[in-house]
Amino acid sequence: MHVLESLAKLCAILAGVLLTVITLMICASLIGRNTVGWTLVGDFELTGVAAGAAIAMFMPWCQVRRANIIVDFFTARASDRANAALDRLGALLLGAAMALLAWRSTLGGLNAWTNNSGTMMMGFPEWIVYAAMVPPLALTAVIGVVQALRGFGPRPGE
Repeated sequence: MHVLESLAKLCAILAGVLLTVITLMICASLIGRNTVGWTLVGDFELTGVAAGAAIAMFMPWCQVRRANIIVDFFTARASDRANAALDRLGALLLGAAMALLAWRSTLGGLNAWTNNSGTMMMGFPEWIVYAAMVPPLALTAVIGVVQALRGFGPRPGE
């Protein structure tokens, strides 16, 4: 699990760097637009594709840290054993959902590659976004399945 945690942390760091670069690009574009009339054409397109990739890159770290939203209204009075079983089932279902997303994103990326699909203003290749999303989605799937099989230790910070 240590290797998976390290990979998840790397994904989160890359997502943070990506969002920082996009933020600086937006700042430069806004300052240029409001001072000298210069702007980066398609900055909103780049923001959208970067945000999509960053969300996928944060998913593995979120799963490793067990930071997904858990609604325990109905299970608050259940035994620890029942809650642990439900947590493992939830991890398995999340792993399956992420595997499905990784598979479909792979097919979407291949389709975008084949059709030379790009964004409207800049023509930024859409396959790049898919390629950035597939590995973290697959990693999240693996983490979820491992957690379902092995169970969880104490929550981070407990």
